[in-house]
Amino acid sequence: MTSPENSLTPEQITHFARRIDARKNLLLDEIRQVLARSSNEHYADLLGGAGDSGDAAAASLLRDITEAEIIRDVGEVRDIVAAEQRLAAGEYGVCIDCGSAIRYKRLDAYPTAKRCLACQERREKLQAPSPYTGR
Repeated sequence: MTSPENSLTPEQITHFARRIDARKNLLLDEIRQVLARSSNEHYADLLGGAGDSGDAAAASLLRDITEAEIIRDVGEVRDIVAAEQRLAAGEYGVCIDCGSAIRYKRLDAYPTAKRCLACQERREKLQAPSPYTGR
């Protein structure tokens, strides 16, 4: 890996730091709201009280959706925390694999990007399931 090459200006870094912080706060609020809602409500009540097995299945589906939302949001918060650590270390906007600058356009679309586009595509290709093994 070469030495870090950050091509972002201090103003651009500040811009992304603010965007990342705002997104983190929004996600944490959403997680808190979902958790409060799910702990205060009984899914059977949402469906009109005690019902048949179809109602139980719908309640189970609602729980699964809520859990999936939380898992997705927590994963994004983890990405944000990692980006904040790169900001603090002066490594934001630098690919963690090759050390090249991550293009502004990529960071603008995905502010928590930790890899340049070429390294990300290579990683996805290596981790893609094989069409022959089903994995």
